[in-house]
Amino acid sequence: MEFSRGKQARLAGARRELYPHSLQFYLEPPTENISLVEFESFAIDRLKLLKVVENLGVSYLRGSDTYKSKLESELRKLKFPYRALAEDDYEARRKDHISHFILRLAYCQSEDLRRWFLQQEMDLLRYRFNELTENLRQKFLEHVNLSFEAISEDLRNELSNELYTSTPGLSLPKVKEPMFYKVGLADAVDLFRARRVFIKDGFAYVPLKDIDSIVLSNYRTKLSKALALTARSLPSIQSDERLQPLLNHLSHSYVGPDYSVQKNTGKISLEQIDALSVKSFPLCMRQLHKALRDSHHLRHGGRMQYGLFLKGIGLTLEQALEFWKREFIRGKVDADKFDKGYAYSIRHSYGKEGKRTDYTPYSCMKIIMSNPPSQGDYHGCPFRHSDPELLKQRLQSYKIPPNGITQILELVKGMHYQLACQKYFELTHDVDDIGFSLNHPNQYFTESQKLLSGGREPKKEPSSSGSSQQKSNSQESMNSNSTPTSSNTTADADLEGLEAYFTED
Repeated sequence: MEFSRGKQARLAGARRELYPHSLQFYLEPPTENISLVEFESFAIDRLKLLKVVENLGVSYLRGSDTYKSKLESELRKLKFPYRALAEDDYEARRKDHISHFILRLAYCQSEDLRRWFLQQEMDLLRYRFNELTENLRQKFLEHVNLSFEAISEDLRNELSNELYTSTPGLSLPKVKEPMFYKVGLADAVDLFRARRVFIKDGFAYVPLKDIDSIVLSNYRTKLSKALALTARSLPSIQSDERLQPLLNHLSHSYVGPDYSVQKNTGKISLEQIDALSVKSFPLCMRQLHKALRDSHHLRHGGRMQYGLFLKGIGLTLEQALEFWKREFIRGKVDADKFDKGYAYSIRHSYGKEGKRTDYTPYSCMKIIMSNPPSQGDYHGCPFRHSDPELLKQRLQSYKIPPNGITQILELVKGMHYQLACQKYFELTHDVDDIGFSLNHPNQYFTESQKLLSGGREPKKEPSSSGSSQQKSNSQESMNSNSTPTSSNTTADADLEGLEAYFTED
């Protein structure tokens, strides 16, 4: 018994030595062996967390109570260190350490990936650093060799006027309340350039509320350099047949529900697709549907993206063959050529030909990150691949209000393409907050159907006509917020059963 207790104490001590703090700069890579199952599990959980960080950072003010509570909830759920926990949170710290380095490998492969990863990791560190107590914050600063000296109360009183005039956001009575740190000027260059700090004798006197900017600047420098070095070592990693497929998958990864097998198979008729394309299709699929109806043809990339989406919302193989054949023979393809040249690929996507692989609908990440469209193509993500001016014109044609278009274009400019699509959902469905992170076109469709059938509460009360459906007497030239008239009663009746179906769990 005594031996067992001694062994446990040594183990606990070794663990504390390995991860002395719940927060780190990830300077040393992990050296232990882990299984491929744990490798993928850790990476996917961290990717889920970073997606939440991105979504919250755009949807809420960073540091607000809502932002902090939602992020803490996600950290708890995914079992990552969420604040200064007790010293027995070894497993959470281990997972945090290992998962960071796995995603560093996956997200160092291009400039866009590196930029995204760096921003989300910085936002995560900012939140976790600001949640530390004053004592633990000081310990962490010492741990990462940023051990700044907190000035004494006497010195703070002596310099109160200078600190007040040099530090934005502080009133004179409050200068004596927060902690100030004496920081070398080289570490406070950003604050100095912005004229947000008092300088004396080569030192900056930084208030507690601004110390995180110095920590983040230091972290950004280290992580940027580490990502560049990791990218140089990729050739040796790419030769590993076990790791490379996993890393490629992670950088294009979708971490939501599986839409390859839908419970609504056969519930949608071909006659409903035109109306659904306006009511419940994301912009990428609405664009493909319009192109198909206009030109009666789509190139391979468009057929794959749109065909798998239709499969995911419930089209059977027989319906898909009829849908594509009916449209193609209206163009330059006769029935015989369709049967010989196109029907095989449709059966193949349903797992009935070739390797019998049952292909899954494309996620947002796959659409955004792979196979960009060229001239004459209509696949891809309109928020990622369209010219901003063309995107603006398309949104205007869909009667998106000017302030909504401005918000979408700002998100696109910041490369938040999925959040731009999320904003498009909110504007076309007249809701303030959809309450979920949008990661998949089929998720967009499912959530739209839930909302239209009353599964989600709309922002505004429905009009006196008692319907929240849109007009469907034209495929693309309708107001997404208009109330139905007699000309669309039949189409709305056709969709009633489908929308009710999507309210099921």
